[in-house]
Formats: sequence, C-alpha cells, structure tokens
Amino acid sequence: MQFKPESSPIMSSPLKALVEFLRLIYAKCYRKVVRECNQQMSYAIRRLLRAAMCVFSWFVMPYSQCVSGRIERRKLPPIEDPLLLLSATVLAERIRKREIRSEDVVRAYIQRCQQVNPLLNAIVEDRFEAALEEAQEVDRQLAKGTLGPAEELARTKPLLGLPVSIKESLAVEGMSNTAGRKLREKKVALSDAPVVHQIKRAGGIVLLVSNTPELCLCWETYNQCTGLTRNPYNLQRTAGGSSGGEAALIAAAGSLLGVTTDIAGSSRLPAMFTGVFGHKPSPYVVSPYGHHPSCDDENWGSFFTPGAMCRYAEDLPLLLEAMRDPEGTPVTLHKPVPIGALKCYYMENDGPSGLTRPIDADIVQAIRDVAAHLNAQRVNLKRLRWTLDISVCKMLRMKNVETIYSPQANGKPDTTMKREVFKYLLGMSKSDLPSVMIGPMQHIVNNYIPQSRLDFLDAQTEKLRKDFIDLLGTDGVFIYPGFPNTAHRHYRIFHKLVDTTYMMVFNTVGLPAASCMVGFDREKLPIGVQIVAAPGQDHLIFAVAKELERRFGGWVAPV
Repeated sequence: MQFKPESSPIMSSPLKALVEFLRLIYAKCYRKVVRECNQQMSYAIRRLLRAAMCVFSWFVMPYSQCVSGRIERRKLPPIEDPLLLLSATVLAERIRKREIRSEDVVRAYIQRCQQVNPLLNAIVEDRFEAALEEAQEVDRQLAKGTLGPAEELARTKPLLGLPVSIKESLAVEGMSNTAGRKLREKKVALSDAPVVHQIKRAGGIVLLVSNTPELCLCWETYNQCTGLTRNPYNLQRTAGGSSGGEAALIAAAGSLLGVTTDIAGSSRLPAMFTGVFGHKPSPYVVSPYGHHPSCDDENWGSFFTPGAMCRYAEDLPLLLEAMRDPEGTPVTLHKPVPIGALKCYYMENDGPSGLTRPIDADIVQAIRDVAAHLNAQRVNLKRLRWTLDISVCKMLRMKNVETIYSPQANGKPDTTMKREVFKYLLGMSKSDLPSVMIGPMQHIVNNYIPQSRLDFLDAQTEKLRKDFIDLLGTDGVFIYPGFPNTAHRHYRIFHKLVDTTYMMVFNTVGLPAASCMVGFDREKLPIGVQIVAAPGQDHLIFAVAKELERRFGGWVAPV
C-alpha cells in the first residue's frame, strides 16, 4: 500500500506569503533603481546641455553682437492718430453704433503699418486695398441697417469692421503660406484655416500676414525669405518667435488684434519681449488645423494651438471668443471673476532645476510684486525639474510633423539629413539651423532613448499635470517666469534654448497660459510674466490679466 502525501495548506500558506513578500521587495527595489537611474540620467543630460550651451555661446555672442551692432538704433514714429490708442472692445462698439467708421479704423492701421514696417520688417504680405473695400462695405451695410441691431451684432459679429493680422503660417485664402520657407514656387493658401474662417465670420477684416521663422521652429523671427524682424522698443533686440511678426506690429500699434500660434511658447515669448498680452488657450478651444507646418499626430491639438495677441487685456476674451471652434472644447470666457476670491500661487524659477540660467533680478522683483499684489502663496512643484525631459521628448515624438525632410507630392523628400547638415556646414543650405537640426533630433529621440526612459517621462508628465490641476482647481492661478531675461540681441536664443522650457511645459501638460506685461527693466525693455490656470479656466487668466494691467499699467507705446 503506497502512501500519498496530502498537500498541507498550513505549510503552503506561509511559503506563498514569503514569496509574495520577496516579490514586493524586489519590485520596490527595482522601481527605486529605475527612478535613481532616470534621475542620474537627467542630471547627466542637464550638465551636458548646460556645458553645450556655454560652449555654443562662445560662437553665438560675437556673431550676435556683430549683426545687432549693424542695425541703426532709431525710434519709431510717434502715434498720432487717436484711433490707434483705443482697444478693440471700444472700437467694435463704436463701429456697431456708427459713431466711427470701419474704413477710418482700417485706414489708420494701414498708415501705421506703412510707417513702422520699414523699421520692424514684420509684414510678409498685405491686403490693404482689399481690406479697405471690405471696411467700406461694412460701413454701407451698417448705414442701411441690413446687419441688424447693435446688440445683436455684439453677439453674432463681435469683431465687425476691426482689422486683424494673421501669422503667415496660418492659411489665409489667396495669401502667402510658406511659413518662412524658401521654396521654388511661392506657396499660396487655397482656403482659410478654420480659425481664420471664424475671424471672418465674426466680422474681422484680415489686414496682412506677418513674419515667422522657417516652419515656426525658432524662438526668434528670421528667415531667408522675409529676413529679420526687429523689436519696436529696441531695433537691436529680437521680437521673439515664432510669432515675432505679430508681436512687433501689435506693440508698435501697427496691428489691433493678432492671431498667433503656440507650440512651445511661440505666442507668449514674443508678447513678453514686446510688452503686449499673448494667450495660449486650453487645448482644442481653437481648431489647430490649417497650419503650415502640419501634423497628423493624434496628440497634436493637445500640444499646439492658435493663440490670441493684443495690447489691451480686455480684448483677450473678445478675440478668443471670435476664434473659438464651434465644435471644440467649451469654455466660458466672459464669466465674472472676483479677484479677491482667487487662489494664487507662484514660483520664482523652475526649482531650480540646475539647467536653466538664473532669472534676471528685475524679473524676479516683478514676479514678487505681482505675487504680493495678488496675495499669492509660494509653492515648489518639484516635478518641474523634469520640464526639459518631458517636453522635448513629447514634442519630438509627434508623428508626421512636417519638416524639410518630409515627403513631397512625389512621395520623396527634397533632401536628407546627412546631405542637409553637410550643406549647412558649407553655407550652402537654403534652410536655417533649427530646420536642419529638427530631423537629427527627432531621429535621436525616436531611436536612441530607451523605451523605459520614455515611459518614465510619460508618467512624470501625467503626474505633473495632476499636480497642477489639483493645485489650481477651478479657482486658482499660477504665476511663473516666462524666460530668464527680457529681449536679448538678435540670434542669442541659440545658447539659451533650454530656457524655453519655462513656457514649453504648459504645452506639454495642456494648460492655458498667458504672458502679461507688468513693467520695464533697467534697460527700458518690457517685462512679462506667465499666468497659468487649469484646463478650461481661461477666464481666470483674463481676469488676472486685466487686474495686472490696472495695477502695473499694461502696454506703453515704444518711444
């Protein structure tokens, strides 16, 4: 007779518990090792980039000094027409009530453009004659009363008769749409981008398309087609980018309202450098389509959006209301906000992360002044140290972003990375440095960054987004620097590229943000700070922008 041992639950249960305990210990240790490796990798990357930027500055600074030094420091002509000093909100109401004519407003801005653009070089192509004809038609219809009562027009056509300028990378039917790229044949838009369609539907009159860097790939505005755009407060300084053409014109009173774009601070940095208001809306409030360069990645609209730019804070909700996609994310833009009921938070830097340069003393003081006025609480969001890692990796992993290496109509690209880099080094490339380098950077991120590292950064992105949403809720705003310095000399962005992460992070986590003018530094250059809110809470930003304009004075005409 054979004896068959029976399984003993008394013996197996402790064994299973021990195995489970060891497994948990292993998993915890593994996660700790992975986290430590990622932190060490980030630290090494930060040190390497900081050193690279330092070395790069040895070449950039002399070139920048030479280019900027050749630009004559001239003052802009003074603003003489009082129409140029009225907000869009006021002008729109007076046009609807026939107290002033749309033609007079449009003509005033045309004349101002003709005065300042020879100094700024901000216009790619204008449609002045067509704009005047459209303004005259608006006046005729208002005189006949065929458009309806003023109260109804305020709702259906809030921009009726107002001139609007558009960044050239957004399609305006019949206008240049090359995005600063030197092509064999000029690219002309065959139809309007959705946001441009909305502007026209709201009664806006497109005045011109403005300059942008090649394919919007730089935080300064220059290209081999239109050239270099200059800052109206000091022609030897940059107007920022990639919406630098819009910012320069608006700050110089050459444009009333501007439609920009923002993928990594492209609307906010130019606004900071030129002393106006630049807003990046919540994702999908405005249609992200109809833009050159294009992209068909499913996350494109979470990272990229058209933006609003103006001189007066009260015009931000007016313009964004007109730009809104009827099928996009719903937001309430005109909701009253008691400033005293807001919860305000601030940081003076990014941690510091050890990567970005120290914030200029004048900007730090401006942030402290804003924080004191709003009774803001200082916080320290530690995950902001991952800003560069998460932002760059997310942006460069976007699929099918249009670059100079993208396939053309024949299915083949015009050039290859090796060929274009070699041509650029020989001074033979038709493209600028950012356009040449975007391909190699995409290749490195997509082929040489470990998947475990990318997964870790994606997790940090979601955690940082949650940190902000939990902190801000539906009644909070965050005050933050936009850049370590005010407008610098032309081309100096190239040894400050990592500093753009102050703005890029809010594209990465999908939060609305605006640059607000709060004063001048010791060199009489504008200072701007970022105001950030949770998704869908754009109206909180607008309320704070109006309060800061009231307290600190807002836009001041360049002299």
